[in-house]
Amino acid sequence: MRPEVWQERGRAHAERADALTAGHRARKAAGERHAIEDFLFEYYSTRPSLLRRWHPGGGVVLEPAAAGPAPHAAWRWYRTDDDGAVILDVDGVMADRGDTVRFVHRLLTATAGRPPFTGCFGLHEWAMVYRQGEHRHPLPLRLGQLGTDAVVEAHPVRCSHFDAFRFFTPAAAPLNRLQPTRSAQVDLEQPGCLHAAMDLHKWAGKLGPAVPGELTLDCFELARDVRLLDMQASPYDLSSYGQPAVAVETPEGRAEYVRRQRGFAERATGLRSRLAAVCEELLGVRAPLAVRSPVRRTVGG
Repeated sequence: MRPEVWQERGRAHAERADALTAGHRARKAAGERHAIEDFLFEYYSTRPSLLRRWHPGGGVVLEPAAAGPAPHAAWRWYRTDDDGAVILDVDGVMADRGDTVRFVHRLLTATAGRPPFTGCFGLHEWAMVYRQGEHRHPLPLRLGQLGTDAVVEAHPVRCSHFDAFRFFTPAAAPLNRLQPTRSAQVDLEQPGCLHAAMDLHKWAGKLGPAVPGELTLDCFELARDVRLLDMQASPYDLSSYGQPAVAVETPEGRAEYVRRQRGFAERATGLRSRLAAVCEELLGVRAPLAVRSPVRRTVGG
């Protein structure tokens, strides 16, 4: 890739990332917190400085500019040739994160192979506050504690995502039709799950610089959009943030939830496929990325 091309791609990526993280960065500097929008940075330990780094993906050679090699030369998991060309060090990535790559590939492909389930209605968030006086977020409950508990007791709870289920209150956990465990994660995750869609952001981060920057930000944007519905459908009163509730305790609310859930599942399907392809290239299922042919692969010239 010619230097003017990777320089422009990097600039555009940084601008997009900065726009996506501007609110969080401003709040952090002011010592403030947003219960909806800051979740991605806190729960996933997302660092804006890393999110704004553009990576070309595996197999793309960054030709040196007049001032020298691309900045990637100083970043982890890149190698620089004698001529100043920089490329992803696939052997280094696999040496450090091979087990992670294999797990992520198994999880993504297993999830993609199942039909989406859209009958959970976001009740995992309700189960996280069931019969409990102290809650994760400093926000009032729309229906109060008794009203919230009544919703959980009146509707079937079917959560397949372990990292949501592990936050259920002790009283709510036995009510779940499934009892997810970490070891059963690959066997249970399904593509209709909002948390499985949000987790694509996490898996993109785990795969590191092997993921092209555009895909990384696509996953982050999906997670951001999913998080909004996740909280709108929760028992919390979001009026202080100017956000309307998706009242899943009503037929109309459940219909809206399912409609938006299906839209997110469709978006996640494409991103999941692209991330699985990154894993496959790293694993050598497709053309190995570590092999440099006499004619270097270039993108955009």
